[in-house]
Amino acid sequence: MATLQVELVAVERKIWSGEATMVIARTTEGELGVMPGHAPLLGELAAGGVVTIRTESGEDLVVAAHGGFLSVTENGVSILAETAEISTEIDVERAREALRRAESADDDAEAVAAARRAQSRLRAAGETA
Repeated sequence: MATLQVELVAVERKIWSGEATMVIARTTEGELGVMPGHAPLLGELAAGGVVTIRTESGEDLVVAAHGGFLSVTENGVSILAETAEISTEIDVERAREALRRAESADDDAEAVAAARRAQSRLRAAGETA
């Protein structure tokens, strides 16, 4: 089976690197699926998005990714996020509390961004917001 090289990096650390059969990411233009042989492109990750990487072994690595870009070249896929958390590292109760605080705050840009981050973390962890 054909694979592509994928790198997922956040500002504070490298999240994951390896071979994958598919990457699914939500961009500002809509949800995007990338498989080997995909045309080159550059996309901006949607606020509060989730990235799914189907690894070579067939497992899905689900990541809450906030801000950044996805780049597809002939060499593979690079995902550069401002912040990112692997679903297994997410504290669901902490994310729910962050969502409650954001929703009860004034409806300013910072509160909206905090709510989107919390919703993304909950979706990545397989929870409903």
